[in-house]
Amino acid sequence: MIDSIEYKSEFENELREGIDYHLSKDGYRIMTRSFLLNRGFCCGNGCKNCPYFPKATKGNTNLR
Repeated sequence: MIDSIEYKSEFENELREGIDYHLSKDGYRIMTRSFLLNRGFCCGNGCKNCPYFPKATKGNTNLR
């Protein structure tokens, strides 16, 4: 049934510089703490602003 499916706009999933990430000198994206908190779990990549403890534990949801 189509009514039960939620569709997101094409812009809803776009990352916004200065809000979701900052660029390093080398051009890498450094995700912000608020973006990582909103995601709700650790990706396990050791993000610089990782709010989860222990850091870099994939799937972890324990906040510092």
